[in-house]
Amino acid sequence: HEQGLQQQAKLTSPPLPPGLHWCLCHTAAGMGPRGAPPGTSTPLPSPCRYIGALGARVICDNIPGLVNKQRQLCQRYPDIMQSVGEGAKEWIRECQYQFRHHRWNCSTLDRDHTVFGRVMLRSSREAAFVYAISSAGVVYAITRACSQGELKACGCDPLKRGRAKDERGEFDWGGCSDNINYGIRFAKAFVDAKEKKVKDARALMNLHNNRCGRMRFLKLECKCHGVSGSCTLRTCWLAMSDFRKTGDYLRKKYNGAIQVIMNQDGTGFTVANKNFRKPTKTDLVYFENSPDYCVMDKSAGSLGTAGRVCNKVSRGTDGCEVMCCGRGYDTTRVTRVTKCECKFHWCCAVRCKECEDTVDVHTCKAPKRAEWLDQT
Repeated sequence: HEQGLQQQAKLTSPPLPPGLHWCLCHTAAGMGPRGAPPGTSTPLPSPCRYIGALGARVICDNIPGLVNKQRQLCQRYPDIMQSVGEGAKEWIRECQYQFRHHRWNCSTLDRDHTVFGRVMLRSSREAAFVYAISSAGVVYAITRACSQGELKACGCDPLKRGRAKDERGEFDWGGCSDNINYGIRFAKAFVDAKEKKVKDARALMNLHNNRCGRMRFLKLECKCHGVSGSCTLRTCWLAMSDFRKTGDYLRKKYNGAIQVIMNQDGTGFTVANKNFRKPTKTDLVYFENSPDYCVMDKSAGSLGTAGRVCNKVSRGTDGCEVMCCGRGYDTTRVTRVTKCECKFHWCCAVRCKECEDTVDVHTCKAPKRAEWLDQT
């Protein structure tokens, strides 16, 4: 199944977005000048275990696509950038999970510093989603690294001290509350820097969608104290929800994304169709309609759906009729070996048998050559 899901694009171990490739080199913190990240007074990260100040400067100067402010942040905070790079792989996987049953499946391209190819050149709802979830991923990665003690520039939320109250009553702040405000501040400074250098419609769209991704998904977690766990006293802390919740939220925003046009003074948006409501700060916005992604179209960044696995009985987007764009599908009988009849043996092993299972795998046909030439 996995082989059929992507014939022309990689869905595993995805490359990083522009400016983050260097994080795969496992570099740590560099010897930067003492100072603080944007909007804070916290000292910089610790000295580098691997590359040193010169290494960080050389690496950051050679990353394609960065503007000056991003290079400066990269040089000053290389350990934070490493966390961002590791988080990038997570949000790309989440993007691919959310669109695994769609013609466009958030596929990435090897040896392409744009990661997603020319699909990002169009101001479509797919581009809007990518900007939003990447911005969310940066916040998530930095906040998590702060709480895990991986960065000296930040730690647990210093404001969560003393007593507080919720619908269940009073509790004491304790544990390590996620410092999401720090993650948001740094993400805003780094991610938005490139868009603020250019004052055009696309930059305004990107800034809006970046902001949509920087939402706060926090949950209150508590530990009870008292006789027999009576919960007469509670110690609580704020923790980020699983990133899947963010992905689900932004996927719904993608479905309800609003097509807009620039207003006359160039400072905001108006709806392209006056029958639709105006976008709010939490809505994804886009300018251009998406291609259908049915056939390979290099100019649009479409990889097509030839060879994609489809579900013969589904009437949804993963169904063969929709996924294959009416071209039909091929059926291949495949024998799979899976673990079965697993039993637990004391102590402490699980032993399974190997079972063979024969299934039919349906994959979309390629378009006929004449049809392909008409659309490319």
